[in-house]
Amino acid sequence: MLALAACAGAPPTERLDGAAGPRFNPSGPEREAYGGTLTGFARATAANFWQTPYLVDSHSRFDEIFPSRQVAKAASPSPLRRALAEPQIGYRFADLPRTLDDYLARHPTTGLLIARGDTILVERYQYDRRDTHRFQSWSMAKTVTSMLVGIAIDEGRIKSIDDRADAYVPELRGTEYGRTPLRHLLTMSSGVRFIEEYTGTDDVSKLARDTFINAGGGGAPAVAQFNTRDVEPGKRYYYASSETQVLGLVLRGAIGRPVAEYLSEKIWRPMGAEADAAWSIDRSGQESTFCCLSAVLRDYARFALLLAHEGRAGDRQIIPRAWVAAATTASAPYLQPQVATRYFGYGYQTWIFPERRGFGLLGVRGQAIFVDPAAKLVMVHTAVRKSARDPGGAEAIALFNGLPR
Repeated sequence: MLALAACAGAPPTERLDGAAGPRFNPSGPEREAYGGTLTGFARATAANFWQTPYLVDSHSRFDEIFPSRQVAKAASPSPLRRALAEPQIGYRFADLPRTLDDYLARHPTTGLLIARGDTILVERYQYDRRDTHRFQSWSMAKTVTSMLVGIAIDEGRIKSIDDRADAYVPELRGTEYGRTPLRHLLTMSSGVRFIEEYTGTDDVSKLARDTFINAGGGGAPAVAQFNTRDVEPGKRYYYASSETQVLGLVLRGAIGRPVAEYLSEKIWRPMGAEADAAWSIDRSGQESTFCCLSAVLRDYARFALLLAHEGRAGDRQIIPRAWVAAATTASAPYLQPQVATRYFGYGYQTWIFPERRGFGLLGVRGQAIFVDPAAKLVMVHTAVRKSARDPGGAEAIALFNGLPR
């Protein structure tokens, strides 16, 4: 296992005269229930990482608990400026006026960063987490995987999103996922049966055990076991983490090297990441691309700002502009907002807002990145909600929608 030490040194942000830095709260809602003691927080292991008293530790030390591959940082981090002071933030939820402090007092948020352009407006941490902690992404990593697919297509390593998966993963020949075009894997519309209800015995639990938990062999067999097709590809939306894992296998086959190395070369270093990230791997050495990227909050913000600028950082187009646009647009009626789900629509591994051209990256237990491209406004939110399903997500959206544009 590769255990990555926390990044050290002063954060590479441009301090304006009088500007406030990150704000750290040693406590948080229900601190004791989350394993808080007089000396810190309960230490998590591979056997208890899902249990509530260990969530704070496991979600900020995941790359030490499970085998991971390094995503190398930039030689020279891109600077982020800071506002002179936090803006006054108000929003309405449940017909009541709320403030940012109200939100943090009621939700188990470990980190919250709001930025516009190249300027950090808010950077808060709770439960004694610091700006050097790498926070687990869960399914926010799916959008990262999608952006790497777009780069691989632009480079000609993947010829077309209409290619079948088995063109790049020979081990999937003769399987339903092998016969599925990449387009329908990107939009979660393969038609292959996969149950994702977070019960501990469902299909996503099997996938987790065979990938980042390292209880199985990993690789192509981890997804080949899901081999019943309910409908033809491109007929319906149905969320399935297995589809992103297939995309990760396709990437590895197309580029001929680890996905984490490709992420470092094509996105992480070019965007100016200040810290190494880590991506969990299975026993075959394959990244768990449906989840399990760990990074510091400001680097998540850099990635969000990259997407807000249509894949461009400074004078360099890092992710093809046309791919970012396609990935954040619903390409079929069944993918539209308030059709795919009661609120969000779905693009290429990316959630689409109904109100304006905006989109999000979402992970279980409250991980989220929201992007408003027109305002160049982003919000990064990491959390340790007790339930995998995110009952506080609606208020996080309300908070983002209430931010001053």
